[in-house]
Amino acid sequence: MQKPEWKQAMDQPRLSLAELFKTENPVIGMVHLWPLPGAPGYTGYGMTKIVDHALSDAELLVKGGVDGLMVENMWDLPYYVGNGVKPESITAQAVAASKVVERFDLPVGINVIHNGGINCLSIAVAAGAKFMRVCILTGARVWDTGELDHGCAADLMRKRKELHADHIQIYADVDKKHSVAFPGIDLATHIEWTEFYGADGLIVSGRMTGSAPDVNKVREAKKHAHKPILIGSGSTAENVGAFLEYADGIIVGTSLKHDGIGENPVDVNRVRKFMDAAKTVRERNLAHAAR
Repeated sequence: MQKPEWKQAMDQPRLSLAELFKTENPVIGMVHLWPLPGAPGYTGYGMTKIVDHALSDAELLVKGGVDGLMVENMWDLPYYVGNGVKPESITAQAVAASKVVERFDLPVGINVIHNGGINCLSIAVAAGAKFMRVCILTGARVWDTGELDHGCAADLMRKRKELHADHIQIYADVDKKHSVAFPGIDLATHIEWTEFYGADGLIVSGRMTGSAPDVNKVREAKKHAHKPILIGSGSTAENVGAFLEYADGIIVGTSLKHDGIGENPVDVNRVRKFMDAAKTVRERNLAHAAR
């Protein structure tokens, strides 16, 4: 029996990873913003310095060959949760992200820590971004900051429709870093729920920023998923080959910095080394697919 019209509309295919990023197995480089106004690390240096450092890191990532960029409030720690993220942080991130979008001809995404679903979407709309990362689309988890948080799918998907922003892809974490799952929510369940509520892709990460997920967890996620899988933390030039055996893309930040330290600026040589390793895997995968 044919699906009703409303279901056909909801199930209409959206851009694939390859279509959005113009390549198979895209690598998305993180633009970690300096502490934004209101954060404990902010010392009054103003938006010009924040934007200048964001553009400098983005320039080095692009020179190194990444396929996309993601602008994140990485250093606004300790983090607020969800709608608790403050207006001064949201507006500052939107300004910085808009400058990155304006400067570079690559897909740009937005992430707001912790789980700023609607805030993240609002920044993406204001900045002209193409995708966003949402930390907890479904289920419930306890954050490292102590809050018991829950999915935001109902509000987020309605807001995306209301803002005529259906073109903005939503990549959602499953088994999110910096948090632990509410008892009884295993990886398979979290994937099933997250796909059911409309995520365009799934993100698998390690325990904390910069820590890699176990390859077996990535393999298990790929087994259960029908949507693309992206690695959300801990990727390096040394392990990217193992991850791309199962994952469809990579989000990477820490290992591309000088000395592999998160607060340092991007090191273009590390970016090139990472991209060389990723391209080797792409070519191998394409060769296998052609057989």
